[in-house]
Amino acid sequence: HVQLVESGGGSVQAGGSLRLSCTASGSEYSNYCMGWFRQTPGKEREAVAALYSGDGRPSYADSVKGRFTISSDKVNMKNELYLQMDSLNPNDTAMYYCAALTGWAICTTQTMSRQFKYIDWGQGTQVTVS
Repeated sequence: HVQLVESGGGSVQAGGSLRLSCTASGSEYSNYCMGWFRQTPGKEREAVAALYSGDGRPSYADSVKGRFTISSDKVNMKNELYLQMDSLNPNDTAMYYCAALTGWAICTTQTMSRQFKYIDWGQGTQVTVS
């Protein structure tokens, strides 16, 4: 299993920006599918963005295309995942979760959604837009 620790959430006014970070460790794989999900009370967790760490084409949910940017890096042999969120609006308010899906070469928001039960999760970080 991959251990994931998020940081960077907080409160921001509409139109503002936030950057989420996630540090991954513990996997036998050097690279794997990583992504960000979000969830609001009473709703299902939805995939926001996905990227194969190291060398991948980003995948986004339609609701965030053009506003959010997912990226990854390798720091001290650990995978780091980021989500730059711009032009935030109140509909973006949610708990955001870092996710890792090992053993899958195809990495899209659809893939991560379909393989939901195999995902390793971080503890979540709250984003509030007012």
